[in-house]
Amino acid sequence: MVQFNLKKREITLKIVYYGPPLSGKTTNLQALFTQADQMNRGRLVTLETKDDRTIYFDMLPVFLSASTGHRLSFKLYTVPGQPLHNTTRRVVLRGVDAVAFISTSQRDQLDANSESWANYRENLAANHLDLHDVPTVIQFNKQDLPDSLKPEEIRAVQEYSGLPTFPASAIHNTGCFETLAGLLKRLWGHLADRQALDVRLGLSLEEFEQAITRIFGNTMKRHG
Repeated sequence: MVQFNLKKREITLKIVYYGPPLSGKTTNLQALFTQADQMNRGRLVTLETKDDRTIYFDMLPVFLSASTGHRLSFKLYTVPGQPLHNTTRRVVLRGVDAVAFISTSQRDQLDANSESWANYRENLAANHLDLHDVPTVIQFNKQDLPDSLKPEEIRAVQEYSGLPTFPASAIHNTGCFETLAGLLKRLWGHLADRQALDVRLGLSLEEFEQAITRIFGNTMKRHG
């Protein structure tokens, strides 16, 4: 849920990276952190335990300013993948604005992807949300490993699900920006349609894309 701070003229959007254990959620955020302009990023927080790399969340605030003088802040979180932390995953999804579902490209992990996807839908419902409420994209990470899904198989998932899909190798910083860029574009369209946020901030989709591009020093690719 979009958070407005009228006194500070700040709007905060919450983005969650969801997916099965060791799919690369934290690695995605670390890759984005190294790529983001130091003037536009906050501190990357990583909490690790013996049974899961991220027990609660990672948070990477990224900021941009609108022509109206408002500051737009994105806070990126990950959820723990292990099943015993399901309550934490559900809590982290509270107030979420958009989700990047990070799955693994390896064929022997497809069942784990499906189980995590079902869990994502269940935890959305527990927060009185569904996929129509939360812009979502799917990343197929670990494309560098043997026996990974082929591009045409990833496209087939997109055609079946109706959700944008992105191949990636987060450990090599490939596909991480494209995933975030595609998600932010989808989120911005959602907020423009439902809350006219583009009009309220005086920030067009093109200007929004250009600002994100400047922050990450990359070319914003136009994904539907």
